Amino acid sequence: MVKKSLLALASGTLGLGIAEFVMMGILPNVAHDLGISIPTAGHFISAYAIGVCVGAPLTVVVARTRPLKQILLGLVAVYLLGNLCAAFSANYWMLLLMRFVSGLPHGAFFGVGSIVAEKVAEKGKESQAVSLMIAGMTIANLFGVPFGTMLSNLVSWRFPFLFNAAWGVLMFYLVWKWVPVLPALPDVGLKGQFRFLKRLAPWLIILTTMFGNGGIFCWFSYVTPQMIHEAGFSPSHITLIMMFAGLGMTVGNLVGGKCGDLYGLAPVIRFTQMLMVVSLLGTFFFVSIPWLSVLLMFVGTACLFAVSPPQQLLLLQNSRGSEMMGAACVQIAFNLGNAVGAYVGGLPVEAGMGYRYPALAGVFVVILGLAAISVYIRRERMAGKVCE
Repeated sequence: MVKKSLLALASGTLGLGIAEFVMMGILPNVAHDLGISIPTAGHFISAYAIGVCVGAPLTVVVARTRPLKQILLGLVAVYLLGNLCAAFSANYWMLLLMRFVSGLPHGAFFGVGSIVAEKVAEKGKESQAVSLMIAGMTIANLFGVPFGTMLSNLVSWRFPFLFNAAWGVLMFYLVWKWVPVLPALPDVGLKGQFRFLKRLAPWLIILTTMFGNGGIFCWFSYVTPQMIHEAGFSPSHITLIMMFAGLGMTVGNLVGGKCGDLYGLAPVIRFTQMLMVVSLLGTFFFVSIPWLSVLLMFVGTACLFAVSPPQQLLLLQNSRGSEMMGAACVQIAFNLGNAVGAYVGGLPVEAGMGYRYPALAGVFVVILGLAAISVYIRRERMAGKVCE
């Protein structure tokens, strides 16, 4: 039987997943309503990602001595407030600020949630517990984001943010009701939380996460206008296409976790990033073929989440004694890549080169991540270690 505390954590990652990814589906509607260009609207994606990068270390600084359940409740409250205010944003600058605020709890929730999941799990099933928590994110992309896109098309882009705020109320109740009271982690001091970053290995994992995922976000941030203007789909098809993208993420998450156990974490990351390069190049050259553009989208989004479990576990293995910060670092790197990708992907569009070119820009960004994980593997093997 699945523990209720894990379901509460999964409800949190589901809400965070919708908040993060729904902007990709509603980007044209937001841009039109606020009177800005689509690449400028892409700044809302970057603002959320920057909020994630700021929020995780800020939580460590402010709340590292607090009980874990209190930290989670505080993070959910920030999520609720940010999305509620985003729904009533009157202009570009207010929405930009509220996207930043909404992103603040994201990485910290994943970090603290991973620790809670491990503590409440049955002995020998810690990995399954963490996987169940992360599953909320994939479900968000399979159902929540398409639902938000549909709401935006039928009513207004503001309704997905109102839905997020309402979901935040449910998240708060479930965490308060179902997550047990757990003691605070041993306080190793502020410096102790960052001690693991003195070694090169964690930085290589952070860089491969940032650039590998950032390359996919170069393309995925503009997938809606690409499917409309390059592949020739009508706006009414976008909801179904986004569901297919979410299915790719769900499948990728399951396959990546399984392959990581079978073949080693770092080798799976490297192989998946090679596949990312192939899918992005295929998108650039063949996006005008509708069925092939959708298939390549499925592969690209599957790759995006196939590396997630191996990256999370690999960085945890390299941050012992600094679990709160280490667990959050993957989400920081993931969302920093999101921010960089949305910006870099928008550059060729701003230059008038068309919506197939973000995929080509993504190829060069992924190659940087591929180089980082290759260096990590080489160093591990030179040290005589089994590369996991």
